[in-house]
Amino acid sequence: MPHRNKLWIWWESLSPVSKAILVATFVPLVVLNAWAFSSIFSYFHSLLAIVVGASLLTFLLNYPVSYMQQHGTTRGRAAIIVFLFTVSVLLAIGVTLVPLALQQAQQLVIRLPDWIDSGQRQLILLNDQIEKAGFPISLDVLADQITVPLKNQLQRLAGDILGLAVITVTSLLDFLLTLVLTFYLLQHCDRLWDSLVEWLPTRIRDSFTETLRLSFQNFFFSQLISSTSMGFVLTVIFLTLRVPFGLLFGLTIGTMALIPFGGSVGIAVVSLLVALRDIGLGVEVLIASLIVQQIIENLIMPRVLGSFTGLNPVWVFISILMGARVGGLLGVVVAVPIAVVIKSILVSLRSPSTILVTTDTHPVTVPRTEELSKASES
Repeated sequence: MPHRNKLWIWWESLSPVSKAILVATFVPLVVLNAWAFSSIFSYFHSLLAIVVGASLLTFLLNYPVSYMQQHGTTRGRAAIIVFLFTVSVLLAIGVTLVPLALQQAQQLVIRLPDWIDSGQRQLILLNDQIEKAGFPISLDVLADQITVPLKNQLQRLAGDILGLAVITVTSLLDFLLTLVLTFYLLQHCDRLWDSLVEWLPTRIRDSFTETLRLSFQNFFFSQLISSTSMGFVLTVIFLTLRVPFGLLFGLTIGTMALIPFGGSVGIAVVSLLVALRDIGLGVEVLIASLIVQQIIENLIMPRVLGSFTGLNPVWVFISILMGARVGGLLGVVVAVPIAVVIKSILVSLRSPSTILVTTDTHPVTVPRTEELSKASES
């Protein structure tokens, strides 16, 4: 007789009315707890952003540290070397690419009104050609609906520039605090994690730790490789096509690709902006970007990391929306790997005859009898 979870047996022993009452009581409590968590998160958002950002950076940097440990270097020395190298890379990027991108962003804001007027003129010319061809379609209203909101947004952007200095100083301070916390976490993360998971039952502690590790590892590595490749390749293509502000647009798409579906949004926005200036060049940018995106996401990434989430794209999108609602940008970053962990736990609880195990690529569930037989053989 297969082993059954006690909680599952208790649930099946209840009558339909009791089940309905429990569900009706449980759902409001979940909503209330979610609201309370959201309020607490909003209050401590800045502090939590530093802690989570440092934790994610530590998670990525822990791999080269562990590799150096395996080759005889002490953890303290390895952490210092990896941290200093990372800071050097970030400083190099901040000194070279960031000023150029900011300069192009300022020029784009200045030239964007002319681009909007150019886009309106192109729509009017296209409307004249359509009318000459005899098609009963008018683009005049569409031109006004596009240009007027864009100009209003530009006016709001000009009013927000005054607070840019304060935001920049605050963000720089948070970034420095994140780096300092990352340095200390690199040296003591193993002991800290053990102290956090020691309250879990022994039989699920290792599998939970490995599932969490693989979920975050595969997600962030895949997004990092995909966004870096897309940003580099598209920047080269844009510069080759002589796209205005090609460096800024390439880096923008690459940065947005760190978030699921962000690359597609970035491609659409960049293509629209370029089309305002030259509709033909905008079409070329769109086609080239989509080709690069499909090659990287459908041909290269599956061969590098395989299927790293196991989630339906609809659930990925829903998890991103929920993460954005609860934690803003920070919630969007961690929403998908957390959803993967929750899915793995729910699958394991739903099927009492299965147990959660991990492979080299992603967490899976296998029959409990099969897992027990493997353990007895070992």
